[in-house]
Amino acid sequence: MPRPDGRAPDQLRPTTVTRDFLRHPEGSVLVEFGDTKVICTATVEDKVPSFLKGQGLGWITAEYGMLPRSTNTRMTRENRGPSGRSQEIQRLVGRALRAVANRGKMGERTVWIDCDVIQADGGTRTAAITGGFVALADALGRKPGVSPTAVLRDCVAAISVGIVGAQALLDLDYAEDSAAEVDMNVVMTGGGEFVEVQGTAEQVPFGRARLDEMLGLAERGIRRLIGLQREALQARDTRVFRL
Repeated sequence: MPRPDGRAPDQLRPTTVTRDFLRHPEGSVLVEFGDTKVICTATVEDKVPSFLKGQGLGWITAEYGMLPRSTNTRMTRENRGPSGRSQEIQRLVGRALRAVANRGKMGERTVWIDCDVIQADGGTRTAAITGGFVALADALGRKPGVSPTAVLRDCVAAISVGIVGAQALLDLDYAEDSAAEVDMNVVMTGGGEFVEVQGTAEQVPFGRARLDEMLGLAERGIRRLIGLQREALQARDTRVFRL
C-alpha cells in the first residue's frame, strides 16, 4: 500500500536542521521532520542539582512541551506542570543525551535542553532528541573552559518505525502512527549502539523477525540523521542543513 506522501517504506521525511535559530540561547536548533517542527534550545548554568554538588560531575536535563495549536485542534496549555506524556518524553530526551556525555568533563554545570513543539505530525520525541543533540553540542562549544569534543563521546539521534497495513515503515507521520499495528521509537548512537527502544503492539503481537526488520530500518534511518548532525556541527558559516 503506498504511503500518503508517496515515500518509500525506508525513506525519511524531508529533514531539516537550522542552527542558531534563536538569538539568546547558547544553542538553538529548529528541527523539522516533515511537518513536525520542534525548537530545541540549550542553556548552560554554572551549578548542578543538590544531589551532584561536590562530585565534579555535570548534568544534562530536558523539558518538553507542545504549543496549544501545534495540533489539529487546540490542546490545553500545561500551566500546572507537564502532563504524564510530556514528563515521559522529557526524561527520554535527557537519558538519550546523557548516554553520550562524559559528565566528568563538564565541570559542575547543568545544561537545560528545552524542546518546544510548534507543529506536530508524528515523531516529536525523535525530532527533539535529534535536534537537542545539536543544540547541546553548540552550547558546550560556546562555554569557556568546556570542550564539546571532550564531553560528547558520540552523536545520538532517534527515529520512529512501525508496522502499518502489515508493512514495516520508517519515520511515521501522524496518519501512519495513528493506524499502526506496531509503533516503535529507537534511539541510537553514531557508533550503532542502542540507547533506548520503545515498542508497542497496538493490535496484534509481533515476532522476532518483525522486530529485527524494524530495528534494521531504524538503524539505517538513524545513520542518515547522524550524518546530518555531523555535517551541521562541522560547518562554520552554513545554518540550514537538509536531508
